[in-house]
Amino acid sequence: MKTNSMDLVSVITPTYNAAKYILDTIRSVKDQTHPNWEMIIVDDCSTDSTREIIHMEMEKDSRIKLIELNENGGPAHARNIAFNASNGEFIAFLDSDDLWHPSKLERQLDFMVKHDSAFSYTAYQIMKENGEKTGVVFQAPAFVNYKTLLMNTAIGTLTVVLNKRKLGHFQMQLFRDCSEDYGLWLQILNKGIIAHGLNEELAIYRKCVDSLSSNKIKSAKKTWNTYRKIEKKNMIASFWYLVNYSFHAVRKHSRTI
Repeated sequence: MKTNSMDLVSVITPTYNAAKYILDTIRSVKDQTHPNWEMIIVDDCSTDSTREIIHMEMEKDSRIKLIELNENGGPAHARNIAFNASNGEFIAFLDSDDLWHPSKLERQLDFMVKHDSAFSYTAYQIMKENGEKTGVVFQAPAFVNYKTLLMNTAIGTLTVVLNKRKLGHFQMQLFRDCSEDYGLWLQILNKGIIAHGLNEELAIYRKCVDSLSSNKIKSAKKTWNTYRKIEKKNMIASFWYLVNYSFHAVRKHSRTI
């Protein structure tokens, strides 16, 4: 069973000073074999030429939309604004320096229909900041529930697709010292939802030298704060989850550049 080609996907892209990468990111969406999408880019007060590049692409394709913020609020705030402006039944996430394979949306939507899934994610590859492929692929486990995700790093944000009709309204918590996307996945799964993994390499994550994921201490602090502030876990439980989360993260990222 295939999804209808008319199923609208809202692609959520927060951006800040992404002039070096945003054009390639937009092109990877324009190249999708599933044609019915809208790309909602929320620019968080860029000071480079990001907005000018987006405006040029908007003139070529009306499916690309830009919301320009006057005050920097961080990626979670930008994503929430995009959620509220979205028209699609499906919500997909793509940051402004990452890429999708052309069949990503088509393959993933078909997978979601087959499994009656409200939440899906895929495998993805790592590339260097300059775009060079590393050959490192993070596999997607068949499924993740709330308990397993508390102790794992299985879900890459750039691979997630959510069915808004099935899940209802959702927002990211606005704690800049937390992992807001990870917090959203936990909030959804805590309602009894199962996230289904399509183990196909359909996205490419750009690993920048100064990114949060490259700073393991800051990343660990954000994960800890997610347990404490968003999930309201006590100190003992938070410590247990962080130890397990860190173990899986180290094992996962030891293969990267």
